[in-house]
Amino acid sequence: MDSFGWFSLLPPLLAIGLALWTRQVFISLAAGLWLGFVIMAGWNPIVGTFDTIDGIVRVFDSPGNTRIVLLTLVIGALIALIQRSGGVAGFVRRLIAMLERLSDQAGRKGQRKLVELLALVTALLLFVESNISILTVGTVYRPVFDKLGIPREKLAYITDSGSAPSCILLPINAWGAYLIGLIAAQGLTNPVGQLVNATLYNFYPMIVIIMLVFVIMSGRDIGEMKRAELRAKETGKLTRDDAQLMMGDETTSIPAKEGAPLRARNMLIPIAAMVLLMIVFLIMTGEGDTILARMFSGSGSKAVIYAASIAVLLAMVLYKAQGVMGIRESFEQALKGISGMVSLAILMVLALALGALCKDLGTGQFVAETAKGFISPALVPALIFLIACFVSFSTGTSWGTFAVMLPIAVPLATGMDTNVSLAIAAAIGGGVFGDHCSPTSDTSIITSMATANDHIDHIRTQLPYALIAGGLTTLLYLILGAVGA
Repeated sequence: MDSFGWFSLLPPLLAIGLALWTRQVFISLAAGLWLGFVIMAGWNPIVGTFDTIDGIVRVFDSPGNTRIVLLTLVIGALIALIQRSGGVAGFVRRLIAMLERLSDQAGRKGQRKLVELLALVTALLLFVESNISILTVGTVYRPVFDKLGIPREKLAYITDSGSAPSCILLPINAWGAYLIGLIAAQGLTNPVGQLVNATLYNFYPMIVIIMLVFVIMSGRDIGEMKRAELRAKETGKLTRDDAQLMMGDETTSIPAKEGAPLRARNMLIPIAAMVLLMIVFLIMTGEGDTILARMFSGSGSKAVIYAASIAVLLAMVLYKAQGVMGIRESFEQALKGISGMVSLAILMVLALALGALCKDLGTGQFVAETAKGFISPALVPALIFLIACFVSFSTGTSWGTFAVMLPIAVPLATGMDTNVSLAIAAAIGGGVFGDHCSPTSDTSIITSMATANDHIDHIRTQLPYALIAGGLTTLLYLILGAVGA
């Protein structure tokens, strides 16, 4: 692979900077992509332009990428169906009634805390796969949050902060299998034990969850999240007036069919089936002598798309059996839901293309190798974490950051007599940081989609909390490095 040095940083920095400045994420990603391919073409803008088009097309060379893009469309169909059937309305009615019973003395503020905590607990419990967690929490709780007047930015923050952190702290999933493989590749004799030990030092996701609980219980917000809360309280507007929602209106606000019974089970059965089938397909697509081994090695992208597709078919059959909707009407609603996801699918393709471009440019490898020259033993954990944060935020991928940073972190820690588990934890936590708050992260994009939020609003409101968590994590690693933990 050719080395493009400092120039490899320009495309992701341009994409991120433009996105945060202009709030136009499509234009920003396209601009970053174009600049990257122009650099690779020897600064020839004409060749770079054609290469950009080819680069976008090459996204579909990967079956995993194609499944992710298709998943967004299938989820759109499922969301449309469960709304039209009256399932969402029925669930909201039941949940609100339950909250009213639980918080008779607490008033509206007590209801809000309860529903926010329920959303967080749901996200944490669905640690088996981050996208399933995000899609379930965003879809299920969005109408409830709307009814209570909670801004979409807060729902996105809770949804995003409960997904990847829980998946990495409870790695009995594809995340764990992937990390075990990367750790084993570094020549360590007990990769499972190393991952368990590293989890104890993985402070970033722990602090993210603790901060979120504090925000929910105290009601204290900072920065743009505070302004979003004031907007919702004073005007009743759940999003900005000119917000670009990550779903079409035909997907986000489909009313229940006139005369349809408002039954919560019409939402819960398809979603529960999707979650359970995802676990089944993880096991079916994996290899090994035990169920856990097969689950660890299963294909997350296959499991999710299979489970979501069957959930859609199950919903259609369920509603047909109840006389709520015929098969033809269900297909029409599914197509409407899919149409509302087209913009998200395009955005996902651009983000995946930028991630592949950064890999070709060697962005992550360059940053990590450059930092090697000024790392001292006491600073190893903190600097590994900060470099991983920068790489993951620039590239928008946690798994890609793991692949780049672990081969550097483990030998570096071993050679400088630093706690290897601490170094592994720092690399993993830094990878989660970018997955958690980068504008180009597929997890952040899916969060904005599931919560029907403006993507850049989600990033701008969540970023201050992520930076605080990152700062506290860095401080802890500096302390542990100094005392030789």
